[in-house]
Amino acid sequence: MIDIHCHLDFEEYDNDRHEVIKRAKDKLRAVINSGTSYEGNKRVFELSNNNKGFIYPTFGFHPTNSGKSSELDIEIAINHMIEYMDDIVAIGEVGMDYFYIKDKKEREKQIEIFKQFATLANDYKKPIVIHCRDAEKKAFNLIQEFDDIPSVIFHCYSGSLKTANKLVDNGYFMSFSNMLSYSKQHQDLVKEIPLDNILTETDSPYLSTIRGERNEPYNVYKTLNKIAELKNIDLNLVNEITETNAIEVFNI
Repeated sequence: MIDIHCHLDFEEYDNDRHEVIKRAKDKLRAVINSGTSYEGNKRVFELSNNNKGFIYPTFGFHPTNSGKSSELDIEIAINHMIEYMDDIVAIGEVGMDYFYIKDKKEREKQIEIFKQFATLANDYKKPIVIHCRDAEKKAFNLIQEFDDIPSVIFHCYSGSLKTANKLVDNGYFMSFSNMLSYSKQHQDLVKEIPLDNILTETDSPYLSTIRGERNEPYNVYKTLNKIAELKNIDLNLVNEITETNAIEVFNI
């Protein structure tokens, strides 16, 4: 099992991070830890450096921060990514968030910053992990402009089935979280999306099966169990295919 998207560097784990990682190591093959800011990316790298061969880093810049960020902030984040490009397995999470951000100017700024990170992924031929809420179609149209991004991952995909089918047609990937335990929308999507385009995640410390509780990578097994149930497929086969997807996408 592989959790392709979590945030073990977040303060929610400050009191027991070692124990959380140990539980993950007992159950999982690997964890992809996703950065969301310049300072966060530094913590992500340190964590992966201390857990080589198990925790793999991505460097990102969360879109909800974009509207409040200066050109210098973005330049610093990009230069840091370039400096560590050989060490990271993907760029992300980056993208567009129209769920939390309603201001038109902030949304436009999100798009421009997203393009900068997509250009970086394209130039350095790195996978890109996309955070997208209420703008999946726009993000899909934008990312199609870049031909040299080796893999495109829409993390915790929540868009329409119509857009999901377009992602599949383009060979993109969608990851699903423990939200599968209670979200009918996500359940309906998983039933229709080919397993070859699915990845598993927790988005820890968020999206626990029990709302309000802290999540952790160990719980990715719940996502796998639900996928197997929804598709009426053997659990071992689901694990084999989604794990192979993750290994190939992130080259780990």
